[in-house]
Amino acid sequence: MIDLTEYGLKKNALNSESVELSYSQSIYKLECEIIMSNRTNIQQAAEAIYQSYLSGAPCDPIRDLLPEGDVDAAYQVQNINTEKWLSEGRRLVGRKIGLTSKAVQTQLGVDQPDYGMLFADMDVPGGEEVDIGVVLQPKVEAEIAFVLSQDLDEERLTAADMISAIDYAVAAIEIVGSRIANWDIRILDTVADNASSGLFVLGHQPRKLSEFDPRHCGMIMERSGEPVSMGAGIACLGSPVTAALWLAKVMARVGRPLKKGDIILSGALGPMVPVSPGDVVEARIEGLGSVHAAFGAG
Repeated sequence: MIDLTEYGLKKNALNSESVELSYSQSIYKLECEIIMSNRTNIQQAAEAIYQSYLSGAPCDPIRDLLPEGDVDAAYQVQNINTEKWLSEGRRLVGRKIGLTSKAVQTQLGVDQPDYGMLFADMDVPGGEEVDIGVVLQPKVEAEIAFVLSQDLDEERLTAADMISAIDYAVAAIEIVGSRIANWDIRILDTVADNASSGLFVLGHQPRKLSEFDPRHCGMIMERSGEPVSMGAGIACLGSPVTAALWLAKVMARVGRPLKKGDIILSGALGPMVPVSPGDVVEARIEGLGSVHAAFGAG
């Protein structure tokens, strides 16, 4: 004869297991749907920025397409377009560092810099006119650029490793731009938009690190003869060399390490300022001379 009590207990246990299994399946299904939705949104954000590059028309902020505060998702957007541009034949020649100012980090609610890719076609040789139409909503900032003498494949780098890997430094002007309409950016927007990169101009007076003080060197930038930005190396994460070390570690960790000959735009030494057609910008950095950028009439 069947023990109904025992049968009932087993039946209830079976029902309980079925409920747990059904719940687990529902959670798994929901997680899959979220993952697929995030992937779709990441692709959508990358396409919006890519189309803005092609059309020259800014797009809406893309931050609402990504999980709130998910900087990794924003770098996935950036990487999708990096791979697309590389497949189209663009040549990677270095990286830029952004958000090296503590004040700007606080403004955007982050506690570290960001980075973007530098391609060969972003370089404007000194003395050549800058086509202002190439960069959306252009602004300029003065920086110290480093050129590397060796690969930096190791994430466990020291300041000494960074110092020995820097071949020389030059003064630089970065011409930043935003594909996001009206510069309405938060951290996810700028990271996804290749750290708001545009073009860059390198000075022609290379110096070894031993020939100037990257931490205490002063900078003044003039626009059409009027001072518009001042600063010093210490404003760049305490030292431009420290900023470069941060970048080298991150690049090794994400699998795109810095290589011999790469250019590092180490971060702004002072506030960035907007430019208009016909402007001439000169930045002077103590120990590194000057660098100029003359913008076409449009």
